[in-house]
Amino acid sequence: MSRPWEGVVALLKPPGMSSSDCVVDVRRLFGEKRVGHLGTLDPGAAGVLPVCVGRAVRLFDYLVDKDKTYRFQLILGAATDTQDRFGQVIETGERDVTAQEIEAVLPRFRGQIYQLAPAYSALKSNGQKLYDLALQGREVPEKRREVTIGDLRLLQQEGEGVFLLEMTCSRGTYVRTMCHDLGHALGTCGHMGALLRTRSGPFSVESARSLAELRALQEAGRLGEALVSCEDALGQYPALSLPEDRLVPTKNGLVTDLHGADARPDGVFRLYCRGAFLGIGKVEDNRARLAVHLYDESML
Repeated sequence: MSRPWEGVVALLKPPGMSSSDCVVDVRRLFGEKRVGHLGTLDPGAAGVLPVCVGRAVRLFDYLVDKDKTYRFQLILGAATDTQDRFGQVIETGERDVTAQEIEAVLPRFRGQIYQLAPAYSALKSNGQKLYDLALQGREVPEKRREVTIGDLRLLQQEGEGVFLLEMTCSRGTYVRTMCHDLGHALGTCGHMGALLRTRSGPFSVESARSLAELRALQEAGRLGEALVSCEDALGQYPALSLPEDRLVPTKNGLVTDLHGADARPDGVFRLYCRGAFLGIGKVEDNRARLAVHLYDESML
């Protein structure tokens, strides 16, 4: 009996397709029910969408919070109700803005800032998504959230009132809200045009595969080539090896006291024992325990 598929696929999501639809297609390709993506991309957006397959779905909390990088169009002179090019225009502005003026306002949007979530978003209020309330014409409560903008820079001007920018940011950042807020900061109004996610944590758009490429690999019997192993997907976490006699206790959920050279600061680690990868470990007060097991019993 063959082993089930397990790992993370860096999917190149095309515009016009929802993230949920992508998950459905990946589930069919791999014949695996346990599939989930690491951070929604709006249907109109494109770029890298990491999708966890099999036991890799257990890693959601350890991968989803990683920074993401986007390239996007800032279109000045009009604001829309959805803050992107697909909405209805609700405000216009006539002011011409130069690239130098954009450069001058960008510093105030770097670092930790607060964003007012757009009305057409998946955030919930009393169990209902905000965009459902907006579509029903009901009052949408304000939802502010703190986000971190690691980098925000102007790449080039693409036309009259159209600028290409790049941003690295924390989970939960709304790129279209950034465009809306930049428009107001520039004394006019704006919305987001095209959007491309070029990086999500350790996964980049350069290494992402389209659905067509995945189908071709499946037909060639090489689908496994598209999977990044759980161990490699967690490469940003430091490794911690336990003494050989701690294998069985660790597998049984017991903690291991760390002393001397084995002492570690509190945090998350890739846990190993007898040279084998066990899964995600957590260290608290110099006591290590296995938090998410990913080991292969046949190898231990």
